[in-house]
Amino acid sequence: IFRLSDKTPKHRNNFIKLVNQGFYDSIAFHRVIEGFLIQTGNSETRDNRTTDPAEDFTIPAEIDPSLFHKRGAINAARNGDDFNTNQASSSMQFTIIQGRKYTDSTLAIAEKRINNWLAYNKLINDPNYKTDFKAYTDILIEMDSLYATENENDLAQLATLEISYDEMKTKLDSLTAIVQKNRTPYAYPEAHRNIYKTSGGAAHLDQNYVVFGEVVQGMDIVDRIAAVKTDSLDKPTTDVRILSAKMIERKSY
Repeated sequence: IFRLSDKTPKHRNNFIKLVNQGFYDSIAFHRVIEGFLIQTGNSETRDNRTTDPAEDFTIPAEIDPSLFHKRGAINAARNGDDFNTNQASSSMQFTIIQGRKYTDSTLAIAEKRINNWLAYNKLINDPNYKTDFKAYTDILIEMDSLYATENENDLAQLATLEISYDEMKTKLDSLTAIVQKNRTPYAYPEAHRNIYKTSGGAAHLDQNYVVFGEVVQGMDIVDRIAAVKTDSLDKPTTDVRILSAKMIERKSY
């Protein structure tokens, strides 16, 4: 049983619409990482193979500081992080956080990761650096198109691009460090820290992905799914499917 948050109305309404349409019925969990999360919502995993995959559009970010990645949190997945500068969410795929418990030292590491990302995101959205970031992403796109080639000319071009990429990455890393130095760092609220240390979660995802709900009953099922055997791509070797999803009303929740 999930409870959706009214603080994320776009994500809430979209999820309700998909449930009422029967979108999630028979879809599999395609990514499972024990101690971290389970992920579903890819229409290509639907049991009915004759059904065309649905088109996954994006939803504008609704990151609320009071909603965090504690154990049982439901967050919206994202695609293309390097190019998704506005943190827009997948309209279909979501994860349920199983998580792990943290210590003060591991929370400090997670905070450092968050602050580095926040500085980087501020940088790439700054009009003064749009040209640099576009050059960086253009190199990445061209490199991706050449990685699978066996043409000698393409391989030579790839080697040149890799040098340009390294130079641009070093420049962006330096600029990110400057931005980070001049901003107030993010710190976990004490209440969140206590929950991460006692119940667990995925603290490093905060401020980056949209949490739009939580599991209020059935975390034992999440733990059972998280424990299944997976392949090298974190896909269960035996399909684990959502049989059906429906809206319910329970005053106790």
